[in-house]
Amino acid sequence: MTARNTTQSAYEIFLNAACDRLGYSKSTISLLSLAALEMKVEIPIIRDNGELAVFSGYRVQHQNVRGPCKGGLRYHPNVDIEEVRGLASLMTMKTALVDIPLGGGKGGICCNPRELSTRELEVLTRKFVKRIHREIGPNSDIMAPDVGTNAQVMGWIHSEYSAIYGHSPAAVTGKPLALGGSAGREKATGYGIGIVMKAYAERYDAPLNGATVAIQGFGNVGFHAAKALSDLGMKIVAVSDARSSVYREGGVDLSALAKQKSERGLLTDVEGHETLEAGRELEVECDYLVPAAMGGVITAENADKIKARTVIEGANGPVTSDADRLLRDRGVTVVPDILANSGGVVVSYFEWVQNLQRVAWPLERVDDELTRILSNAAQQVFNHAAQKGLDLRSAAFDIAVSRVKEALDVTGI
Repeated sequence: MTARNTTQSAYEIFLNAACDRLGYSKSTISLLSLAALEMKVEIPIIRDNGELAVFSGYRVQHQNVRGPCKGGLRYHPNVDIEEVRGLASLMTMKTALVDIPLGGGKGGICCNPRELSTRELEVLTRKFVKRIHREIGPNSDIMAPDVGTNAQVMGWIHSEYSAIYGHSPAAVTGKPLALGGSAGREKATGYGIGIVMKAYAERYDAPLNGATVAIQGFGNVGFHAAKALSDLGMKIVAVSDARSSVYREGGVDLSALAKQKSERGLLTDVEGHETLEAGRELEVECDYLVPAAMGGVITAENADKIKARTVIEGANGPVTSDADRLLRDRGVTVVPDILANSGGVVVSYFEWVQNLQRVAWPLERVDDELTRILSNAAQQVFNHAAQKGLDLRSAAFDIAVSRVKEALDVTGI
């Protein structure tokens, strides 16, 4: 099984287990397994060198029974329909778990954004919108940034969609502030990891001050997670990006690493930091591990090398179903992605609401509302886990699945 289809496979395993615990029928499992709509489009563009290149784009709308589909758009060379399908499924569970009125969707274009110029990326993005515009929008499917995309890409989507339908800021979230983006959106996923971490520590009496953390990923999620956890008094001992990994026993220098990455594109060669082999950041001695890059990085092959006692899933699906079982057998706690990294979709929801109402919230309100929603969701997961004797992922899926099932029931399907 490749890393690209582990997310969908894991979702089906966790979904089936939740439905079994809840006593749901096979028909319910079928409804929650199948996507409502799957799109694949081919996008030809003329490269800067005059040559024709064709890229495959995907968008999957998994469930909209609780509200319009919501989910990111990623640009990555490993994007395919199976990966997007699995991520869309997880988004349905994520929005249900944090109890916001949205469904689940996901999209992607199979490309390497590092190898495309700004002009090429803009043309690619705008053509993608032209291909799928009839199926997306503020009341049907709302895109947001993900791996390989950012606020600028969302700005192009906003521009292209508005050129067709008129000014429509609520059609996409994660936009630049000048186009109706929300304060706090850029940091939301990483900042949310800090909120969930604090709730976890308080519930399980786990001291955070001086606790060590390794983080895989130093992009938007990983960087803001590192800042949030550092602000809680935790010591970040290892970080990595797609091409480099560093370790420092006394705690890494986040400012120096951010400066190095900005100037050179790599984390290595910062004084006082040890360079690690790719993937070794997952295996260092630490109290907490935050895989915040790509899915399927902790597998049956390396699960026994994980030394952290708690894994906080900053990325979507970073732990495969086999690895999840192996970690659980070893007594390693996994705080699941549909809780841990849901800060991004929560603030995307805030942005959507602000756009629909034509208002702008101050950062303080965004942070307060995010803290309230994530803290409540975390406590519900912790309570259900304690009451039923479940691990945290099983508890989270029970809550999410039951909410989607309730919505399906009252629609009369």
